[in-house]
Amino acid sequence: MNLTLRRTLVPLYRLVLVCTILTVLVCCKQVSNNATPIIQQQQLAIDSNVIFKNKAAVIHVFVALCDNEHQGIIPVPKAIGNGQDPPNNLYWGCDYGVKSFFKNKTEWQLITTRKNLNNYILERCIFKHKNNNSYLVADAYDGACIKQCTIDFIGACAGAKKDTTILKDTLGIAGNASVLAYIGHDGLMDFKLTNTPAKQDKQEREAIILACKSKWYFANIIQKTGAKPLIWTTQLMCPEAYTLDAALNGWLKKETDAQIHLRAATAYSKYQHCSVKAAGNLLVTGY
Repeated sequence: MNLTLRRTLVPLYRLVLVCTILTVLVCCKQVSNNATPIIQQQQLAIDSNVIFKNKAAVIHVFVALCDNEHQGIIPVPKAIGNGQDPPNNLYWGCDYGVKSFFKNKTEWQLITTRKNLNNYILERCIFKHKNNNSYLVADAYDGACIKQCTIDFIGACAGAKKDTTILKDTLGIAGNASVLAYIGHDGLMDFKLTNTPAKQDKQEREAIILACKSKWYFANIIQKTGAKPLIWTTQLMCPEAYTLDAALNGWLKKETDAQIHLRAATAYSKYQHCSVKAAGNLLVTGY
C-alpha cells in the first residue's frame, strides 16, 4: 500500500473508533448466545508440547489480524482490514501495529521475520532487546483463524501448548515463555470454547489481553489456566501496540503490577487522547 495513503487511513480510522466508542456504537459486535457463531468452531487441540527452559526472558505475542470479513467487528477501511495481508494490517503492519511499532523502537532489534509457518500463522517476527537478555516473539494469525489464535493463546497460558523456535540458540515459546499476550478482536464475543485447558505444570506465567472487554470474557478461562492477568480490559478499546510496549517496559524493569498498570494507562491516554484516569479504568490488572 502507498505509505501516504496508509498514514491517511490509519488516523481516520482511529478517529472513527474513538467516536464510535463515545456514541456506544460498539467496535465489537456482540453476538447473542442464541446466534449462529460467525466462525465455525474448531476443535480444541494441542499440536505441540516441546518443553524447554529459557535462559533469556521470552515474551510471546499472539496477534489476530484485523479482518472485516471474518470477525464480528464494525468494518475498518478495507486496506487495513484484510486479515490475510499482514504488511498492511491495522494490528501488524500499520504504524501502531505490533510489527511496525516494535521495529521502530530503539530498544528492540528485529532479528528475523519468517512467513507462512503453517496454515494459520502468516508471519512471525522475533525481536531482541538491546539492553537486556530478552526476546519478543510475535505471531500474526490469519484473521479468519482468530479462533485458532485464541485457542493457542489459552493453551500457552495453561502450559498445555509448549514449543520452541531456533535462532542462533533455542527459544522456548508458547507455554515455555514467561509472558503471553493476545492482541486483536475479542473473538469470545463471537464464539464459545469448550474444554479449555487447566494449568499443566508449576511454571508461573503472566498474561496481557488487549481486546475489548477481555476481563469479562476471558476471566474464567484465564483463572483456570493459572496465568496471572497482568493487563486486560473492562470496556471497548483499541488494541494497538503502544499499550503492550508500555506494559512490557515495566515488566522488564521488574516493576510492581501497579506501576505496570500506570505505564500502560499513561501510554493509552497519550495515544487515544483521553485522561489517564479513564485509561486506568479501561485497563486493569489482576482480578
